[in-house]
Amino acid sequence: MSLFKAREWWFTVLGEREEFDQGCLCIGDVDNSGSGHDKIVVGSYMGLLRIYTPHPLKPGETIHAEDLLLEVQLQDPIIQLDMGKFVSCSDLLHLAVLHPKKLSVFAVTATAGNVDHGIQYQIKLMYEHNLQRIACNMTYGPFGGVTGHHFICIQSMDGMLMFFEHESYAFGRFLPGFLLPGPLCYCARTDTFITVSSARQVESYKYEALAIAADTDSNHSVEQQRNLSGKKLMADWTLVIGEQALDIVVSSFNQCTSSVFVLGERNLYCLKDNGQIRFMKKLEYNPSCFLPYTSVSEGTINLLLANHNSVLLVYQDSALKWASQLSCVPVAVRVGNFQDLKGVVVTLSEEGHLQCSYMGSDPSFFIAPKAEAREMNYDDVDNEMKTLQKTIKEATKMQDILPKTSLEDELKVTASVSASMDAMSRALLTEIADIPVPSVTVKIQLMSHLSVQSPKLSVCVQPPLAVTQEQFVLDSMDPGSTCMVLFSAYLKEPYPPADLEGHVVVTYSTPTGVVRVVQCIFTLPFRLVSWPSTPSNHAKHKIIIDTNKSPVNLTELYPDFLMTSEDKECNAVAFQLIAGSVVTVQVSKTSQRYRIQSDVFEDMWLVTKELIQRINNYFTKQGVKDFQKSFAGPVPLTEYFQIVDHHFELRVNAGKYHDLLSERAVQFRAIQRRLLTRFKDKTPAPLQNLDTLMEGTYRQVIALADAAEDNQALLCQAFARLCSATHLLITLISLWLGLNASQIAILEASLLPLLPETPQLGWEESVDAAVSHLLHTCLSRSPKDQALSLSTSELSMPRDTGRLKKHIALLCDRLGKGGRLSSEGHAHSPIIMPGDSEAVSEVEFEPTERQVSAAQLVKKKQSAKKSISDFNLLSPHRHKTCCWGI
Repeated sequence: MSLFKAREWWFTVLGEREEFDQGCLCIGDVDNSGSGHDKIVVGSYMGLLRIYTPHPLKPGETIHAEDLLLEVQLQDPIIQLDMGKFVSCSDLLHLAVLHPKKLSVFAVTATAGNVDHGIQYQIKLMYEHNLQRIACNMTYGPFGGVTGHHFICIQSMDGMLMFFEHESYAFGRFLPGFLLPGPLCYCARTDTFITVSSARQVESYKYEALAIAADTDSNHSVEQQRNLSGKKLMADWTLVIGEQALDIVVSSFNQCTSSVFVLGERNLYCLKDNGQIRFMKKLEYNPSCFLPYTSVSEGTINLLLANHNSVLLVYQDSALKWASQLSCVPVAVRVGNFQDLKGVVVTLSEEGHLQCSYMGSDPSFFIAPKAEAREMNYDDVDNEMKTLQKTIKEATKMQDILPKTSLEDELKVTASVSASMDAMSRALLTEIADIPVPSVTVKIQLMSHLSVQSPKLSVCVQPPLAVTQEQFVLDSMDPGSTCMVLFSAYLKEPYPPADLEGHVVVTYSTPTGVVRVVQCIFTLPFRLVSWPSTPSNHAKHKIIIDTNKSPVNLTELYPDFLMTSEDKECNAVAFQLIAGSVVTVQVSKTSQRYRIQSDVFEDMWLVTKELIQRINNYFTKQGVKDFQKSFAGPVPLTEYFQIVDHHFELRVNAGKYHDLLSERAVQFRAIQRRLLTRFKDKTPAPLQNLDTLMEGTYRQVIALADAAEDNQALLCQAFARLCSATHLLITLISLWLGLNASQIAILEASLLPLLPETPQLGWEESVDAAVSHLLHTCLSRSPKDQALSLSTSELSMPRDTGRLKKHIALLCDRLGKGGRLSSEGHAHSPIIMPGDSEAVSEVEFEPTERQVSAAQLVKKKQSAKKSISDFNLLSPHRHKTCCWGI
C-alpha cells in the first residue's frame, strides 16, 4: 500500500511465546530523572515487566545491553500499565500495574553505581489493592477536579467501576444495562467517564453522578442494596455508532478543545466533549490501534492509525497525510522523546516486536548515466515494429488453442465403497426391530497435481443415513502427493432412506489465493439398508415391469443376497428393509415381466431402483443394445396421494403446536410478571393460586414442547417417505411414457425441489408452483392458457392438498395424451383431445373418483363425447387387474 517504509531506529523482540495487548505499552519519565527523555515500559501476559531506554542502532547491530534498564517477573499477568501521580504524599510519577485481581503501584528508582556497571534501577511497591472482581481495564485522572494528584478507576468484567483515591478504596458503581466491557477513558475538562457499551453506543457518565448514585458495594447484600438511598445512575449523553469500539482516547491540546476519538471496527469518530460529532472517517481496512497527538496547525489534530495490513497511516483530522509500511501488525502505538531523537513512533505487536521508528525516506544518490546521442535508422525501426506486430498476432491466434487447466488437473478426488460390510458395525443403533444395523467403510482418495493449500473435506448423506465424521481438516498438499480419508456410513434413524447417494465436497486454496471446490459422488450399497428375507405371494401394493428380453435369473442379479446352491433356479427374492417392510421381487416363468410387491408403497422404491440398475448392468455386460423396459400402468396416484396427505397433516400439526406453545409461553410470562410484582410489594398480599397456575402452565409448556419435538421427528420421517414415493412415481411415469433423460430431469426438478423443507416453505407449495408452471407452459392445452401469467405472490402453506393433487393428476393426464416436457416455455402446439373442436382449459378439469388410465385413453382412442369425469386414474379395481399371479 505504501511507497515508503518506516525507518527503523531501534528494535528488539521481547521474550519467547509471550503475548501483549494495547494496554501493555507505556512511555514516560518513569524514573523521574528530569532529563526530558522518556523510557519505554512494557508488560506481558506472562507477568514480565521491562523498562527500556533506547539508543540508535547502526545497520546490522543488535540491541545494547545497557538499553534494558530493568526486567522483573511479577506473579500475575499484566493487563495494563499507566504512569501518574498515584501516591498521596508525593508529586513524582509512579507506575500503576493492573493485574486481573490486583492493582499495584510501584516507584521506579535509579541508584548511581560506584563501579563500571553504572546506574542500577529498582522498583518499590508503594501500595496495592486486592480486587474482588476480575479487572478488564483502567483509566486515571484528576477525578472531581482535584489538583496535583491522579485517582484510578478500574472497570471489571461484570460492569462495575471501582474508584481508588491513592491508598484507599472510594466507591464502586455498576453501569446500567451492562453486558460486555468496552474501552474506558476519562475527560478532565468535563469530569466525565466515556465508554462504549454492548448496545454499540458511546456513553458518558459524570463523576458527580457516579459518586451520588445508589451504592453497589459488593459487601452489601441484595436486600441491603435495595434499601440504600441514592439516585439512579443515568448517562450524561449517548451516541449510537452501530459497531464495537476498539479504543477510546480523549485529546486535549492547547490548539483546540477536548475531542473524544472512538476507533470502531470500520469507522473513526471524532466527537466533541458534549457528544456531538465533529467528523467521521470511514475506513477501508481493519484497524488495529491508534493514537491522537498534537498538531502544528491550529484547530486540527494529528493521529497515528495502524491497520492489519502492517501500514501506519498519519491523518490530520480526516485527511490522510502519510503512509508507512511496518514490519508487523501493531497492537499499541505511542510517541516518545529519546536522547538523540524526538517524536519517535513506538509500536508493539502481539508477538512482542518492539520497534522505534521514524517516518521518512533515505535519499538515493544514484544518478543515471547520460545516454549517448546517436543517429536513428528509421528503416530498422520499421522492420523491428513489423516483426513485433507479427509475433503478437500469432500469439493472439494461439491463445485459445493452448490447454486450460481444470479442477481435476489440480486436485482429483475419488471415492470407493467397500464391497463388504464392516466386521464390527460402527452404527449408533446396534439393532432396529431386532435386525442388526450394519455399517460400510468409504475411502476417499485425494491426488494433487499442483500445490493445494488448506483443503477441507465435507461429507453429506441423506437422512436417516449418517457417517462417523462429516468434516475433515487436511494438511496442505504438495504436487504429486496423495491423501486418504476413511469413514463409515450407517442407518441412524428407524426408517428407510430415499437415496443411497452421498456427496463429498473438498474446498481448497491455490497458491495465488483463489478458492476452488471439487465434488465427488459415491453410492452406498443396497445391502446397507436391507436384509435377505422369505418371499411372500401376498402384498397390498404391486408393480409390474415389462421388458423385451427373457427374464434374468435372480441368482445372477443378486449374487450378494442369494448365496446358497438351492437358490440357483429361484424366481423370487425378498428383502427385509431395516426399519421397513418386506419387499418381494418375482420373475415370471411364462412372460418377460418382473413384479415388485410390498405392504408399504414407498418401500418399493429402493428395491425397484436396484432391480432396474442391476438389469441394465447385466444386459450391458452381455453386449445387448436393444434392451427396453416399460410400465403398463396405471400410475398409482391413490397410494401416492395418501402419503402426501399424511405429510401435510404433520405440517399442519406442527403449526398448531407452534401456536399453542406461543400462547402458553405468553401466559407463563404474564404469570411470572404478576408473581414478581407480588413478591416485590412491601405489603405482602395473597398469591390467589398464581403459583399453582404457574406450575400447571409450566407443565403444559413442557408437554407441548415434547409433543412438538415428537411431531418434528415424525415430519422428518414422513418427508423421507414422501421423497421415496416421489422417486418411485417419477420412475413409473418415465417407464410408462418412455421419457428421455432431459424430460426425467424436468420431472424431478418439479416434484423434488432442491430447497430443504422449512416451516416457511414446504414441499406442497413448492411442487404446486412448479407443476402449475409446467401446465401453463409446455403442457398447456390452448394458446389462452399459455398467455396466462403466473402469480408472483409469495408462496404460503395451502389450506389443503386438493389443488396439489388436482394438478399432479392433470400433469399425468396431459403427459399420457402426448404432452412433452421441455425447458422451453412453448416447445409445441397445444394438446387437443381426439375429436375436440377446441382445447379444454385447466379450469374446466375437475377430477373425480372415477377416471380411466391415460394410457388406455391413448390406446383405445375414445371419442370426445365421453366426459372427462369418466376417466379413472385412481380406481382401485383397475389397479388390481394389473396384478397377476405367477
